[in-house]
Amino acid sequence: MPDNSISRYEIPQLDSLPEDIRDRILGVQEKAGFVPNVFITLARRPAEFRAFFAYHDAVMEREESTLTPSEKEMIIVATSAANGCEYCVVAHGALLRVFSKEKLLADQIAINYLHAPISERQKAMLDFSMKVSRNPEYVEQSDYEYLYDQGYTDEDIWDITAVTAFFGLSNRMAIVSGMRANEEFYTLGRIPRQ
Repeated sequence: MPDNSISRYEIPQLDSLPEDIRDRILGVQEKAGFVPNVFITLARRPAEFRAFFAYHDAVMEREESTLTPSEKEMIIVATSAANGCEYCVVAHGALLRVFSKEKLLADQIAINYLHAPISERQKAMLDFSMKVSRNPEYVEQSDYEYLYDQGYTDEDIWDITAVTAFFGLSNRMAIVSGMRANEEFYTLGRIPRQ
């Protein structure tokens, strides 16, 4: 893999992409000020790109969800760290810093969420997401009861599971593709934007 590449796979040229994918990438660039490498890496397979981001949007932007954007990013950072996905820890750590307005929280969660300064309710959420991520065959009724005791509903549990499962896919694609995190992610939420 060349030193300057963002993936072990060939990256398509923006002008060679279908219009809907090109428009989505340019929209992200306009909003963020850069194009996250996940967009360019996954664009090599347009049908999969569309399906990936359609499910991403359905899970992450679901208006009825009671999970906050910060809590969704906590799930992503904790499970991505457990899965060894550098790209997702770096990229979603940046988003967690932005949403939470806490400069250290993403690092604390990535290292060991049990010692992070989060609520017991959020720790229960992460306990469950880690179990779903690492040992789903051991999920049992007592796990649901614990979440109910923390005020979560079955719809919340579905949301926790959907975020965990979707980013399990994302982690594996990022790792196998050798996807590199954009440099911009490392400072996002740490250093004020110019």
